[in-house]
Amino acid sequence: MKFLVFLGSVRDSTPPKPARLGARVARACIECLQQRFDGCDVTLIDALDYPMEPVFKPHFAYPKSKVPEALEQLAQKIEAADGYIMVSPEYNHSLSPALANLLNHFGSSLFSYKPSAIVTYSAGQWGGMRAAVAMRTFLSELGCLPVSAMIHVPKAQEVFTEEGTVQADEEQAAWFDYFSLTFNQLFWWAQGAKRQRADTDPMNMMKAFKSDPSERNAP
Repeated sequence: MKFLVFLGSVRDSTPPKPARLGARVARACIECLQQRFDGCDVTLIDALDYPMEPVFKPHFAYPKSKVPEALEQLAQKIEAADGYIMVSPEYNHSLSPALANLLNHFGSSLFSYKPSAIVTYSAGQWGGMRAAVAMRTFLSELGCLPVSAMIHVPKAQEVFTEEGTVQADEEQAAWFDYFSLTFNQLFWWAQGAKRQRADTDPMNMMKAFKSDPSERNAP
C-alpha cells in the first residue's frame, strides 16, 4: 500500500526552531505508519519543496510537453498512491493556504476513489480542530473522501521532538495508539478501494468533465 503524507505548512519563522512544528507531526505520522503497518510505503510531500509560479496555473492547464517537471512528478505520485494523509495547521478556522494551493494544482481525477486522513496540530490548546472541519469538505470535493476518525495534536511542540519522536515525558505507544484509530480506518478503506478499482475502473463508469459544460454532473 502506498500513502502520501502532505505537509501543508511552509512557515519556518516561528518557534520552535530549527524544526517546523508541522514537520514534527508529519514525521510522527510516518513513523507510526511504518511501525504499525508492515510493508507500508510512505512518502512525505512537503509543500516547501514545491515553490509555485507567481501566477496560479494548475498541472492540467499546461500542454503535456510543457508541464513543469516537479508538478509532473508529483502528479504521478498522487495517481499511484492508495491514500493520503493531510497534515495542516489552522488559519482563520480553515486549512493551511499552502496546502490548499498545492492540492489545487491537481485535478480530482488523480485523487478520486481513494481515502484520506486528516491530521491537524497547533502550538496552542485546540490542535487545529476547526481546520479539520473545513478540510472534510475540501477533501470530499477533491474526491479522496476523509475517514471519520481524525488526529488532532495540541501543543505539538511539547509532544514531539524535531525527529518526530515523542518528548521524554510523553508515551509514544499511547500517541501511536491514538494515531492508529485513524490510520486503521485509512488502511481498511484503502485496501477496499484498491481492490474495487482493480475490479471496476471508476473512470469508465463516471466520465470526467473535459471540454463541454454539458458533461458536468450537476446543473
